[in-house]
Amino acid sequence: MNTETSMRDNKKKLKAKFGPETRFEFGPIPRTASARAEESSRFEALKRQLLNERLSDIWETEVNNSVRRAANDAASLAWTTPYPLLTFPELFEEMLRTCLAHVERQTEIFRRSRVLLAA
Repeated sequence: MNTETSMRDNKKKLKAKFGPETRFEFGPIPRTASARAEESSRFEALKRQLLNERLSDIWETEVNNSVRRAANDAASLAWTTPYPLLTFPELFEEMLRTCLAHVERQTEIFRRSRVLLAA
């Protein structure tokens, strides 16, 4: 017996029964002003703590300013995510590595330039 033929022969009519229509609305969970203020306060404390840990070893003004800029950029980007307190530390570390690599590269270029000009 062919499978196609047997499936065609077993046709049963089913009557569809539908219940009442249900709709759901999805969206962000609304935050109260006090919850947002508390989160902002905790975020600023975290940013200050991580920044102070990094700046404790840095005495050069240019590097200090670059690290502060990296922290501000990471903070701005973290606030665009649903969980800024969780994402900020990693974003800050990533931007800090990039910043310090750039400062190191610029220092090396400046050192080479001075050697070339002295010759």
